Amino acid sequence: MATRLATPTLETERFILRPLDRSDASALFPTMSDPEQCRYLLDPAFTDLMTLEDWLCDAEWDGRSWSAIDRANGEVVARVVAMPRGERIAEVGYTTVVHRQGQRIAEECMRRLLKQLFEAEGHHRVYASTDPRNVASNRLLEKLGFRLEGHYLESVHTHEGWCDEYFWGLLAREWHGQAQ
Repeated sequence: MATRLATPTLETERFILRPLDRSDASALFPTMSDPEQCRYLLDPAFTDLMTLEDWLCDAEWDGRSWSAIDRANGEVVARVVAMPRGERIAEVGYTTVVHRQGQRIAEECMRRLLKQLFEAEGHHRVYASTDPRNVASNRLLEKLGFRLEGHYLESVHTHEGWCDEYFWGLLAREWHGQAQ
């Protein structure tokens, strides 16, 4: 069994990304309980805070989760995750709280997470999967330098039924070529 990597505190100009804790669920709940915001997730919107807390802090989950804290006011504004998916490979994901969307929070936090994964931890490859209908998320991945590697038809069963998936990939050698 692989050793779980530590979840280090990371910093950007506007945010501190620290390990998520149970108390962060209350800040994420308005977003994670909104059916429109959860439309592209596997599971439906959460109906109660305790269930969200349990899901966010599931000890059986093999990934790492950070809360992005706004330096200006201490508010939890996003969650970013990295999940091991093989030797030096990680899958990433992100959620920005609904009232702060459109402020480039996910972009700034994901750039910092990618730097950690590639430069500090030596990952070879990072990937993400999205729903093709999730235009904002797909634009963000493209902006971060990910390449669309595949469109799988009806490949995942969600609370909405069978849905398509886009698969996006980014290699370490591609990351190093980016202007940071």
